[in-house]
Amino acid sequence: MDAVDATMEKLRAQCLSQGASSIQGLARLFRRLDRDRSRSLDAGELQRGLAELGLRLDTAEAEGVCKRWDRDGSGTLDLGEFLRALRPPMSQAREAVIAAAFAKLDRSGDGVVTVDDLRGLYSGRAHPKVQSGEWTEEEVLRRFLDNFDSSEKDGQVTLDEFQDYYSGVSASVETDEEFVAMVTSAWRL
Repeated sequence: MDAVDATMEKLRAQCLSQGASSIQGLARLFRRLDRDRSRSLDAGELQRGLAELGLRLDTAEAEGVCKRWDRDGSGTLDLGEFLRALRPPMSQAREAVIAAAFAKLDRSGDGVVTVDDLRGLYSGRAHPKVQSGEWTEEEVLRRFLDNFDSSEKDGQVTLDEFQDYYSGVSASVETDEEFVAMVTSAWRL
């Protein structure tokens, strides 16, 4: 294992120690720090962003991570590639059931799940806030979708975002059989 791999293991362990959704929180933080919308951060931005979450990397570690996921030679790390590398590894069985759940939700087949996709599968009419008149059914579906939407809550969930969500869940489930059964049941696959 090289130094960058060891750094990624350290970061992954720090993230997971903070809870199942910490990688998703990291993705949100990085997108907020990425002010120019380049989908990349330099070593200093990476260090400061991680420090905000209580995750520590020294300068050499941050520079090594940036160099590893620098796609264009700019000296910055590509956020998408970095976050995918940070996800805890999942078995093929886990990845397959996540993909199957996503495919069920993505009724339009366009690679993103939206409220329109959910509308045909799920109803929010029974939600207490809909019944009280506080929310519309559309708001219930949107808020449900926001659980998986790790970007700026744009109302579109990609497979990567869905996998980011489930990578944290996966880390807390011991066996493939338990994880597959849980996802299968949750999404009625």
